[in-house]
Parts: sequence; C-alpha cells; structure tokens
Amino acid sequence: MEGFEQFAAIQIEVFYWWCIAIMLQIHAGFLTLEVGISRVKNVLATALKNIMTLAVVLPAFYFVGWWIYNAFPDGLIPRMSEAALAALPWSENMGPNITDHASGVFWGAFALFAATTASILSGVLIERVRLSGFLILADILGSVIWNLAASWGWHGEGWFLTQFGYHDVAAAGVIHAIAGFFALGVVINLGPRIGKYTGDGKIVNILPHNLPSTLLGLMLIYVGFFGFLGGCIIAVTNGEWMTIYGNPTNLSAFVFNALMGLAGGLIGAYLGSKGEPFWVASGGLAGVISVGSGLDLYHPALAFVIAVIGGLMCPFIGNFLERKGIDDPVGAITVHGFIGIWSVLAVGIFASGYPNINGPEISFIGQLVCAAVVILLGFLPGYWTSLLLKKLNMLRIPKQAEMLGIDLTEIPATAFPEGIPSTQENGRLKMIMSKSKTS
Repeated sequence: MEGFEQFAAIQIEVFYWWCIAIMLQIHAGFLTLEVGISRVKNVLATALKNIMTLAVVLPAFYFVGWWIYNAFPDGLIPRMSEAALAALPWSENMGPNITDHASGVFWGAFALFAATTASILSGVLIERVRLSGFLILADILGSVIWNLAASWGWHGEGWFLTQFGYHDVAAAGVIHAIAGFFALGVVINLGPRIGKYTGDGKIVNILPHNLPSTLLGLMLIYVGFFGFLGGCIIAVTNGEWMTIYGNPTNLSAFVFNALMGLAGGLIGAYLGSKGEPFWVASGGLAGVISVGSGLDLYHPALAFVIAVIGGLMCPFIGNFLERKGIDDPVGAITVHGFIGIWSVLAVGIFASGYPNINGPEISFIGQLVCAAVVILLGFLPGYWTSLLLKKLNMLRIPKQAEMLGIDLTEIPATAFPEGIPSTQENGRLKMIMSKSKTS
C-alpha cells in the first residue's frame, strides 16, 4: 500500500509538472499577441516586456507571494498556520526534498498563475509604458494583489467561501477580473497612445502591424489554457479529483465545458463583431473565461450558452470603453476584467443553491458581493500605485521616444534588419535620400 501511495504521489507530481510547462505557452501567446498588435517601431520592447514579466514575478512570488496566499484566507490579518510557515522561503518545503513530491509543483503552478495575472496587464499598456514602471506594477499585481484575492476566494478556507459560498473554480474572478480591473486603474493614469484620439475626441483606429501574429498568439493562449485548467484541479492519492474548494470533480467535466466554452465564445464574438477577426479570436478566450467560475458544475449545453453570451458582449464592452477614452489595444480589460465578472455572476444565476463542503451554498448575492470586492481589490491598487508612479515620472515614456518608437530609443537591437525596414532603418534611408537630393 505504501508503494502504491508513493507511485500515486509521483504521478501527481508529473501531472503538475506538465501543467506548468503547458502554462508557459500562455506567455508565448501573450508575447505573440502583443507583438502583432504593436506597431513595428515597438515590437522588441513589447516582447522584452513579456519576457521580463516572468523574470521579476517568479522570484517575487517565491519570496512573498506564496506566503501571502497561505497566510491571508481570513482577510487582512495573517494566520501563522502550518501551511503559512511552510510557504516561507527558508522552509524545508521550499527547496529540493526527495521525500516531498507536492510542494514544488504546487508552488510552480501557482507561480505561473501569478505570472499569467501580471501578463494580462502587459498588453493593455503597450507602446507607452516605461519598462521599469511596468515591472513594479507587475510585481505588485502578481505577487501581492492576486495572492490576496486567491487567498480569499480560491482557498479551501478563504473567507469568500466560508462566509458567502463563493465558487470560482477556474479563477475567472480572482485571476482574470483582478488583472483586468487593476489594468483599468493603471490605464486611466497612463492615458491613451499618442494619436489614438483626435483633438476633438474622435477615435483613430491604430491597426495591428501583424494581425495574423495576433491571432496565432490567441491560439497559443488557448493551448496554454489547458495547462492552466489542469492546475486548477486538485489530484489526491486515492485516485480522486477535487476542486480547490474540496468539492469532487474530474478532468472530464473540465474538458466538456472548456471546449464548449471556447466554441460558444467564438460564435458569440463572431455575431457581436460581425466577423471582425481580432474580436472573434478574443471571443474564444472570453468564452473559456465565461464558463471558468462554474467549469465543474455546468451541463455542456449550458456552458455553451453562457460562453455565447460572454463572446457576444466583448465587442460592445470594448467599443464602449474605447469611446470613454480607455485605450486598451488588446482588449484585456474587456476579456479578462468584465467577462471575468460575468463568469462569477453566471454561477450565482445558474448554480444558485449548489452545496459547498466548506461553506454556505452558492447564491447570487454571495457571488455578487465577492465580485464587488474583486473589482475594488483590483482597481484601487492599480489606480493609486500607477498614480504614484506617474507623479514620480516613472509610468510613461517621454513623448518624443513614444513618437519615434521604443525600439529605436531604448532597445539595442533591430527587429527587422532585412526585408521590412524598421523605424530606425527608415530614418537612415530618409537621411541618405535627403543627402543625395542636395548633392
């Protein structure tokens, strides 16, 4: 029996190992998506920002983020429980231990959740944010704010669950909505890209330089999402599976509803945008997020309907925000923020009365209250932190650098030295032509 349990523990370790590896494709997807949306003069800066997100969030999550998740399920006062002590960086659980097959892979899965949360912020700010300012914001979001939200709402003893019966099995609220509303707070202080609006407030459509790259990036995110969803399920050594809240489930439930959510979101966004490719592809992601909170509960037909509604809403919400002066080139505030909240509320609408093991039954009021807390927990730190960075001149790049392109002014490399000229090469060509005309 002891040998079987050890074998099962190793199998669980391998399962989460591959979930982590697949989740890294989310970051490849965000990079590809954002590079496609960016203009040629900013593609390297955009790519570097995505790579550096992993570089700063992962160690910050190791030193403080994992402890925050384990220490704050009761609110803002930490509990020094065994789990919290084991999450401190000097604990024997936080390093190589041949008798421990769980701590490292669980930490790794949550570390990738943290990095994903920060990467959602990245695309909203492209082409105008300082790298240093962004990395500060990414660290705060990925290693403090998200961890509080997860401790409250994505923990078997979190107060969202124990007091309100909160259900958010695939973290549509505590990851996606948190990141979306944090980003909304930041972009209010950051402002739109130069040229996005005319002097009288009319919208100027700044086109992606490579729309196929953007669509490919979204497809990569779809793939990475299956690692993300796998990391949202708890495997136990008796061969059973359960949610983060302790309710029984399995991967089959997740697969049915994730794929139906993907299809429903694509169809909804196609109808809502009249076939605009960017919103259609974004709608697939919105569909999976729409069903995320109740991924373990829905009948697949219901999941499909919920996802169609989520996808249908996306272009309308995105266009509304754009008219209000919110310049979000990748639509992340819409797809992650507002659709994340729709996902949380949908559980209250369609699964009200479903029992929880560790708290009250699911209710619409409970989901609504927790959704409101999620919005505030995301928006307020994003707004006030970015306002401080703005006052310190650490938020936005200088106007001239933005107009010339961040690659030309800050990156010691050229994205397209042959074929399609970069901004830098264009400048050189113009200088040569000017000299030839005068000679």
